[in-house]
Amino acid sequence: MDCRQRRSPKRPHLPITTWRSQIYTRSWERPLSAIASNYHLWMLFLPIDQRDCSENFMPIILEPTDLSIQRAAEAMRAGRAVAFPTETVYGLGALTLDPRGIAEVYRMKWRPTNNPLIAHVLDARGAKQVVEGWDPRCDELTSRLWPGPLTLVLPRRSSVPVEACGGRSTVAVRSPSHPVARRLLQELGGESISAPSANRSGHVSPTLASHVAEDFATEPDLMILNGGRSEFGLESTVLDLTTPRPTLLRPGTVTLESLRQILGDVDAPELTEQGASPGTAPRHYAPRTPAALVQINGIRAALALEPRPCAVLCFDPSHVPSPHTGITMPRDARLYGSTLYDALRSADTLGCARILIEMPPSSDGLWRAVVDRLRRATT
Repeated sequence: MDCRQRRSPKRPHLPITTWRSQIYTRSWERPLSAIASNYHLWMLFLPIDQRDCSENFMPIILEPTDLSIQRAAEAMRAGRAVAFPTETVYGLGALTLDPRGIAEVYRMKWRPTNNPLIAHVLDARGAKQVVEGWDPRCDELTSRLWPGPLTLVLPRRSSVPVEACGGRSTVAVRSPSHPVARRLLQELGGESISAPSANRSGHVSPTLASHVAEDFATEPDLMILNGGRSEFGLESTVLDLTTPRPTLLRPGTVTLESLRQILGDVDAPELTEQGASPGTAPRHYAPRTPAALVQINGIRAALALEPRPCAVLCFDPSHVPSPHTGITMPRDARLYGSTLYDALRSADTLGCARILIEMPPSSDGLWRAVVDRLRRATT
């Protein structure tokens, strides 16, 4: 039934300001994308079929109060997807063992069904509920690096829906360190949450709750838990432990060098097609504006060939002439990674003809993950 044909539900007896104070810890500081009428705020917590849909409204960004965490967990148990923060990027998650929620994640994200999700768990005990073949290497890695931005690929248990794993016999699993993500997992009683990044497929990953709201502006039923800016700003390192030797599938802030210190030999092939890890498609993490990765001495030449204004992500914007716009990027690899996606989204809003990105000075250590994202964003 078209919900616009329904009568508007009666308002609650509690003053709406009471409801709002329970949801927003500091309502005057919430982002513009979170601003909605009190009536819409109340409707967000009604069953979908009881809402008055006569007006359009954006997803609402909720401060992570106990009530908001509880409502998010209830939504997941009802088969809905919820956006939540992690230390890497924001995720769009559903219960791993619920095919309804998993289907909702793929639908909302426009995600190819062969692209697996990552199961987020509280700890190694939670991981063992969804994987098989847990061995001493797993204990060593997780004791040192969990909770944190390391994802392990292992054989999946038969109880895990194949839809959550991109149709594969393996499952990717990690334990996030962000306190809001951990509170949500605790509210769910330790059930795992399968999630990709909370953006439309192929687009730049979100590091702020407002980024999620922008990408899912047409999904007014989406709950977004606000956890501030993501600490690392790049997706997790993905390590495959089902291969003869451990294989790095996606570089991240847990570096190849640190993994080799723990495990010894770790293969690091250059992946150019979708595999057992998310984020390995040739084109990924991309802004909507055409982008190119160029050496420092090629920036002026590229700008000379482009009569229309361009945005340039570079270490020294003083060599970017008018009418082009220079965006300063940090020279520290960790800071660069934490600001990259925000810079790409900002460049996208300028209405420029192209985005030029200066090649980082190295591809080792933390720069390996940065260069990987830049190459996929500019393919």
